[in-house]
Amino acid sequence: MEHCTRPAADNHDVIQVRGARENNLAAVSVDIPKRRLTVFTGVSGSGKSSLVFGTIAAESRRLINETYSAFLQSFMPSLSRPNVDSLRNLTPAIVVDQERMGVNSRSTVGTATDAYAMLRVLFSRVGTPHIGGPGALSFNLAEGMCLTCEGLGRVSDLDLHAMVDVERSLNDGAILVPNFAVGSWYWQVIVGSGLFDPDVKLQDFTPQQWDDFLHKPATKVKVGTNTWTYEGLAVKVRRLFLAKDQEVKQPHIRAFVDRAVTFTTCGDCDGTRLNAAARQVRVAGRTISECAATQLSDLAEFLGELTDPSVAPLVGNLRETVDSLVEIGLGYLSLDRESATLSGGEAQRVKMVRHLGSSLSDVTYVFDEPTVGLHPHDIARMNELLLRLRDKGNTVLVVEHKPETIAIADHVVDLGPGAGAAGGRICYTGDVAGLRRADTPTGRHLDHRIALRERFRRPTGHLPIRGADRHNLRNVDVDLPLGVLTVVTGVAGSGKSSLIHGSLPGRDGVIVVDQSPIRGSRRSNPATWTGLLDPIRTAFARANGVKAALFSANSEGACPTCKGIGLVYTDLAMMAGVASVCEECEGRRYTAEVLTYRLRGKNISEVLAMSVAEAREFFPTGAARDVLDRLDDVGLGYLGLGQPLTTLSGGERQRLKLATHLAGQAAVYVLDEPTTGLHLADVDQLLALLDRLVDAGNTVIVIEHHQAVMAHADWIIDLGPGAGHDGGRVVFTGTPADLVAHGDGLTARHLRAYLGR
Repeated sequence: MEHCTRPAADNHDVIQVRGARENNLAAVSVDIPKRRLTVFTGVSGSGKSSLVFGTIAAESRRLINETYSAFLQSFMPSLSRPNVDSLRNLTPAIVVDQERMGVNSRSTVGTATDAYAMLRVLFSRVGTPHIGGPGALSFNLAEGMCLTCEGLGRVSDLDLHAMVDVERSLNDGAILVPNFAVGSWYWQVIVGSGLFDPDVKLQDFTPQQWDDFLHKPATKVKVGTNTWTYEGLAVKVRRLFLAKDQEVKQPHIRAFVDRAVTFTTCGDCDGTRLNAAARQVRVAGRTISECAATQLSDLAEFLGELTDPSVAPLVGNLRETVDSLVEIGLGYLSLDRESATLSGGEAQRVKMVRHLGSSLSDVTYVFDEPTVGLHPHDIARMNELLLRLRDKGNTVLVVEHKPETIAIADHVVDLGPGAGAAGGRICYTGDVAGLRRADTPTGRHLDHRIALRERFRRPTGHLPIRGADRHNLRNVDVDLPLGVLTVVTGVAGSGKSSLIHGSLPGRDGVIVVDQSPIRGSRRSNPATWTGLLDPIRTAFARANGVKAALFSANSEGACPTCKGIGLVYTDLAMMAGVASVCEECEGRRYTAEVLTYRLRGKNISEVLAMSVAEAREFFPTGAARDVLDRLDDVGLGYLGLGQPLTTLSGGERQRLKLATHLAGQAAVYVLDEPTTGLHLADVDQLLALLDRLVDAGNTVIVIEHHQAVMAHADWIIDLGPGAGHDGGRVVFTGTPADLVAHGDGLTARHLRAYLGR
């Protein structure tokens, strides 16, 4: 094992970490060179994120928060210091992760990157007719927005039958809207208004009563000695539920909105969000709405044709931003694309471009698997942007598994050798050449290649797709073979997800296992979501002669202070909320009484703190062991039983969902990039699992870019040839051997290079 030479204490050219013990880190000490690109590697659960995010980035954030005024700090709970002996020479850290870019429907790719702001300035300066400053072209300001849809581009309509049961009276519970049940405050205002007889069925209301019941604007009404404000039901529902973005609503409210509300394109602005005056302004024959809706690769060409010297610097900056989005593989997007609709990988790349245009330097940028969702062709472009960030004088820290990105590192920190208790140690630090020689899981697998199959499985039938035209698909006809492993691939934006997710879900026997968030609250974890907690609670109850409900953190045994979550969440309004460990139960989630009950020497909190691998040894047989075996089969042996689902990555969520389906009957499994978050060594385990699924009589269809999965497939469907309107076609179908021998697209070239052909 090679280590960096420990520098003198006054060496400010390295970030010094001494004695880091967050999560499974075993008193890690390491020096990380500043203003260099360092890649952190290791198997899943080895401690990479604990070191980079939980220690270095967390301490930087804590120290920055301490610089806020005393007034601001009074609203913020103090962040705990990471469990580390010392950290020296930190710079401000900016985490560029895969979290969605908020759910504000007013946020678009253009607003998130400032590209739309620059476009507004351009149109306000040289556009004709001139209607005012940049604000006159903003859909977020009253002077520029369409007043009908208030700058949203769409209007909502309410389904009356989802709101009321007309065959019932108000007293019989005719209102079906959440929080309007009989006896509730809102119900009392409606009944107390005196506008209706609460015992009359709604279908017997007069036309005037219907109008008052649904659409009457806010009106003061006298109820006894009190004066209340009455609003029609539709008016109040719009104000209470539709003025907020979907994801900030409570689950039952969100479910109601999904049921009762339909959104249609605004007829007045045709979805452009702007008023009539703003829609008339043109530059070189185009309106700002047309520019915002244009695919970015085409917008870059349009900007290149603008030659007015008065706006040359502005156009240059705008062109640089748009070119960066194209270079990073997002040329198929448009500036008017809502931020909330971007995938995690797309959101991370948009954030990266935003920082590329920043005037800040000597910053530490922290990336979490920036290659997620990228075809090998796009990874090369991502690497260029990482190097550009470094070359601006920044420290770039990247948690990554892909060998293409590891290869460009100035420095590598390899953690492991295993996961959980078997990891948390530095196995290697140094350059990439040294990593290749190192006897670590990463070093051994860095140049590992999966060979093509010697024999390809023969299909047992076909699943036809006909005339697929979702998004950029061009009336695609394709047959998906049954009984084999099929990989659907192509560059980002080529139409893979549109083809599969737009055609297969809902068909008999098709199980879609994707990376979308798992419905559940902060208190949900792998044990509760998989049903594993039920046999665990039963075992504790039998061993102690008490009720099983005591061992549920959602029931009788929950800590009353944190309600069984183990954390206390503080909402900081406009800033990100902060979670702190519950002082009452010290994060153990249960009451002191419950923690006195033991099963083979362990209390319920200690069992839920186990990893899947540890729990398999603790539960050698029975229903609990069956669930644990399935979790281990999908590569989640390192996952904590009580780890909140909100902390899982997209790849971990997908594998958790897959584990719940493994005990079912034969089916067609659709997996979306299952290699996300997997170390090179773990990919072999995934391929073995996919083989077992197929050999058991299932069909497996995988949307994937990883060359190892392509090489291992029985059949490949390649979409492209490019992204956006340059894609949407099937450019190849056949075996991987046929693709390597005869294909001429980007996928074929990269697969040949992977195989050394």
